[in-house]
Amino acid sequence: MKRRGLVVATPLAAGLAAIGAGPASAQPPPGATKVFRYAFNAAETGFDPARINDLYSRIVTAHIFEAPYKFDYLARPFKVQPNTAAALPEVSDDFRTWTIRIRPGIFFADDPAFGGKRRELVAQDYVYAWKRFFDPVNNSPVYSGYLEQGVLGVEALRQEALKRKMPFDYDREIEGIRAVDRYTLQFRLDRPRPRFLHTLADSSLFSGVAREVVEFYGEHTAEHPVGTGPFKLTSWRRSSLIVLDRYPGYREVVYDAEPNADDAAGQALLQRFKGRRLPMIDRVEIAIIEEQQPRWLSFLNREFDLVWPVPLDFANEAVPKGRLAPHLAKRGMQMERIVAPDRTLFYFNMDDPLVGGMEPQKVALRRAIGLATDVQREIVLIRRHQAVPAQSVVAPGTYGYDPHYKSVNSDHDVARAKALLDMYGYVDRDGDGWREGPDGRPFTIECASYPDATGRQFDEAWKVNMDSVGIRLRIRSAQFPEQLKAARAGQLMVWQLAYSAASPDVQDGLQLLYGPASGGQNLARFRHARFDQLYEGMQAMPDGPARLTLLDEALKIVTAYMPHKYNVHRVLADLFHPWVIGYRRPLYGYQFWQSIDIDDSLRPPAKGQR
Repeated sequence: MKRRGLVVATPLAAGLAAIGAGPASAQPPPGATKVFRYAFNAAETGFDPARINDLYSRIVTAHIFEAPYKFDYLARPFKVQPNTAAALPEVSDDFRTWTIRIRPGIFFADDPAFGGKRRELVAQDYVYAWKRFFDPVNNSPVYSGYLEQGVLGVEALRQEALKRKMPFDYDREIEGIRAVDRYTLQFRLDRPRPRFLHTLADSSLFSGVAREVVEFYGEHTAEHPVGTGPFKLTSWRRSSLIVLDRYPGYREVVYDAEPNADDAAGQALLQRFKGRRLPMIDRVEIAIIEEQQPRWLSFLNREFDLVWPVPLDFANEAVPKGRLAPHLAKRGMQMERIVAPDRTLFYFNMDDPLVGGMEPQKVALRRAIGLATDVQREIVLIRRHQAVPAQSVVAPGTYGYDPHYKSVNSDHDVARAKALLDMYGYVDRDGDGWREGPDGRPFTIECASYPDATGRQFDEAWKVNMDSVGIRLRIRSAQFPEQLKAARAGQLMVWQLAYSAASPDVQDGLQLLYGPASGGQNLARFRHARFDQLYEGMQAMPDGPARLTLLDEALKIVTAYMPHKYNVHRVLADLFHPWVIGYRRPLYGYQFWQSIDIDDSLRPPAKGQR
């Protein structure tokens, strides 16, 4: 699950000081000249791939660790290339056996855990990494996603550890994932998985992990990520500053990509950089600045090289009508603007006694709340036209997305909402202006939110929407990590958040509603037998009309029961200064640091310098 949440605010002065005056370990290495600086608008949670539960930590780990495959940086919509693998996998005709040859001569970054020796990446490191998602000790947020990949035998290891209350047996060889030899990795799956390659290309999660590092650092593994990737963590102040340096021992990797023939911008980048050794920059510094104004002003003042994306409060100023503002263009700024492969939504906790359940009156309540939600008002007033209405869980750019598809999900109809509530007994019995439940007792909808300016805007919109149909609203405000913990424990009634697609397939989005993923990716705890059958059937089918037919039925079920109310797909506009060369927002895989360059000759001198 990829969530965009907002956390503790960092004042402007504090954020800039964090970048300019780090500890000794954060000083640039000798000879480093190219430093790339930007800011996250939410805090990281840690850098252990098996325990990551947020988008921002995944961006960092995607540049430290490496999967066997990767998404091509320039190809649109997508292409998959070998990364640590020597070639694309050998796949059986039934899509159940996948064999990968790992390229020899790839080494982990130097670390005390290796006792002063160089440590080569081998197939067993991927076996170990996969098993870590199933170790109960890790309580992996993505366990359910890896469970449904159907790797034979690994779930049995987990159940044995739980039943016997004993440590997970990493040493037991299983049929589903094994190192055939030092460099050959093989998966055997319980059913066909035609798109398993997408999972093998997610460096932020499935990546080579050295067992020695995990055992050396124990519970502090998230503070000491050690991978084979181009960057190494050198300094970390939680919720404040993350610093990574180019790893000097990184193997020789050169810029290469396959942009579409009609992609002029992509072809130009390929011509400019093809054959250049990666990474091209020496250091990445990431501040955590949650408040929109200081993050935007820091970018305008050239303290940051990239604003990712333009804060909503300043979207009309920066990208009026979707175009880069002339005054910014005169400063040489550049823009990358896309309709993101994501969806924002609020989920209803289906185990909650008020909004959950499959009884007709509970379904009517959720659908009425959906109809009372004015998405167009949100797009105009809060998102400053930087979004389009969402009709379903299917994200733009992913398989099955149809820009012409229309559902009642996007309808705003207060009269229909009121009629539904009246029909199912949610009426104002005492004349105080607020509806009581079918049992005659007062009720209040509680929505989780964030204590920041944007969160308050959404809170106000929620109140307007609920007031319009006579429903009491209470806001439960807390930082993102606290809300996430409560959500996973089933303690939130309603929560609005966003999910970014991790791969080009629709399956990741549908998993948000898959019954066995309840409490994991499925925060709504939606359980519907037919939906689960459709999900499993789609997972095993190759792309084509038959798979789309199952998708259509699945979407109808979700629309009917409304465990989710889909709001928008965001339009993201990234602005960057002229000295940032080669930037493109990655659609999948999160990696871009190694593919950009910094031309300091285009950077204005610092104050006091000529």
